[in-house]
Amino acid sequence: MNRNPQHPFRAPDFQLVLLRRMADHNPHLVEDARRTLGVSVADMREANKRWQAMLRSPRARSAASLFRSVLGEPESTAPRRIGDLDCEARLWPVPLWPDLRFEVLAGPDGQIWNEWLVRAPGAPAPKLETVDDLAPWSCTVDEVARAFAPARPLEGTAPTRWGLAFTAPDAKGVPREVVAEFTWGLLQRVAVRDAQPPPRG
Repeated sequence: MNRNPQHPFRAPDFQLVLLRRMADHNPHLVEDARRTLGVSVADMREANKRWQAMLRSPRARSAASLFRSVLGEPESTAPRRIGDLDCEARLWPVPLWPDLRFEVLAGPDGQIWNEWLVRAPGAPAPKLETVDDLAPWSCTVDEVARAFAPARPLEGTAPTRWGLAFTAPDAKGVPREVVAEFTWGLLQRVAVRDAQPPPRG
């Protein structure tokens, strides 16, 4: 599906932006998704290039307005309180992941605080009990943080990437130290090693 560079950026194109960032970690999953969408690698690169250009344009509208102009009206909105601050959570469907939604947290002034994939309201949450349950694209950063609390946030290598460090049992119940990496809030890969023994008193 060849894109005309002058064609308006559309909601389906935004899925290509999400995939472009995930290709570094899971190229095979991205390849399958790209084929499902019927687009080429060049289409994906072009969509990401145009998205970045819109974000950086001196004539660009606010980020909150940009999402609305590209994705349309949110499927749902809800007030959200984070610490002492009030914001609004806006959710859009993402056809590639029917059980997920793209969530934007916007402050009262329209400033975007966060943007990532979350579980859709009412969709069944994955069962996360061991390291083996942490399959790529199976769960979101907030689901992993809750399942294996306390999890320590790690700085990502890009604005759309996050990391979590935590302890989780393997299939035999042996504790393991885990570092999980996420792109747009969706799990991409995990690194596992033996847990450190507690210090002797």
